[in-house]
Amino acid sequence: MSVRLRYNVIFPISLGITFLLVGCNDSKASQCQQLIGAVNEGNSLLETNKATQVSTSLKLAQDLEVVTKKIEELNLKDPKLKDFQTRFVKVFTTLAQNINKAGKALGAAKTAKATASGRERIQKARDEIDTALKAAEIAGKQLDVFATQVNKYCNQLE
Repeated sequence: MSVRLRYNVIFPISLGITFLLVGCNDSKASQCQQLIGAVNEGNSLLETNKATQVSTSLKLAQDLEVVTKKIEELNLKDPKLKDFQTRFVKVFTTLAQNINKAGKALGAAKTAKATASGRERIQKARDEIDTALKAAEIAGKQLDVFATQVNKYCNQLE
């Protein structure tokens, strides 16, 4: 087989495979997998790091910021998935911010002295923790709703 003939056969096959791979990368299924994978990473962090200590709360908040950035940087083409992407970014941002606030307030409460001003500091920290956890709980419920919606959307036939 001559070099020219091999080139005429191999090049179109390679080009076809390239187009097939690029086409698959932009498919709804592929985009769903990317989004769901990033969201699952965030959910896993939330499940395994239920923040009960200052250091774990602050670390969890940082890790959620990383996941948020990953979700934000996904190059999704599907308009519905882009909408879900925006929603997930907002939810994970809210979770990270409120877990961070709760962690810092918990740290302030733990370092408070047994004085009148220390008790005020503890009460203020409690209020901040309660407010932050309520906001995080609301965001968590939104996360569940969005996850259900994106799973339903992604399981529909193209």
